[in-house]
Amino acid sequence: MGRLYVVPTPIGNLEDITLRALSVLRTVPVILAEDTRHTRKLLTHFEIGARLISYHQHNKRARLDAALSLLESGDVALVSSAGMPAIADPGFELIEAAIRGAIPVEVLPGASAVVTAVVAASLPAPGFLFAGFLPRRTSEQRHRLAQLASLPYSLVVYEAPHRLRTTLANIGEVLGDRKMVAAREMTKVHETILRGTVGEVAAHFEIVAPRGEFTLVIAGAPPLQEDRTDEALDALRARRRAGEGRKTAIEDVVSEFGIARNEAYRLWLSLEPEGQ
Repeated sequence: MGRLYVVPTPIGNLEDITLRALSVLRTVPVILAEDTRHTRKLLTHFEIGARLISYHQHNKRARLDAALSLLESGDVALVSSAGMPAIADPGFELIEAAIRGAIPVEVLPGASAVVTAVVAASLPAPGFLFAGFLPRRTSEQRHRLAQLASLPYSLVVYEAPHRLRTTLANIGEVLGDRKMVAAREMTKVHETILRGTVGEVAAHFEIVAPRGEFTLVIAGAPPLQEDRTDEALDALRARRRAGEGRKTAIEDVVSEFGIARNEAYRLWLSLEPEGQ
């Protein structure tokens, strides 16, 4: 029986690959890759000639049995296009299946966009929460943000450039104008670490077209003041029954009860059916 090696690859700068990762990639007969063309460039750069098989988001379940069969006869390495496999990338199902089948799994440490962005952001917090990619639909995205709004941890999410402006607008609407960092092209020549408030970052990208994949780090919720949640909820419920609009109701309740805007937004959403 073989061993499954989970191998992180550079998120940009090829020199960030570890000596151990290179050793494994040179040794294994087969590499499962999220994007074979992308990984082939990496292997060519380091003069590695292992066999590549595609294993990505759209074929990972169909390829699962074949991957397990390969592991019955030899070692296999799993890589994503950049960073650590199974972190918002394919790989979880294979790792889980290998563990169930008593196949040894060895995870190598290495490059990670999440950790790199958190350290670069340097936002004070008791920890961070990685939420991956937020839901694409605005209503679902706002509900998800509302679920996370009261947590004190820095919130880390990935976002594609064509959805960035909408996501920033939703973050501002639900979480308020917190401090944040938008990181792109990390470790590459054109690395950009944009710091500011949510509003300032959103305003920047209204002028500058977003390009590249983004890692966003948003400050956690500020410490709670006197808990007037029940009073605020009753006030929002009364305003909703009276037909008052969301924006006006939330602003009035924030002003009257001194609760955080994101908390008022969360309370308003709790009065709505899921997905409305």
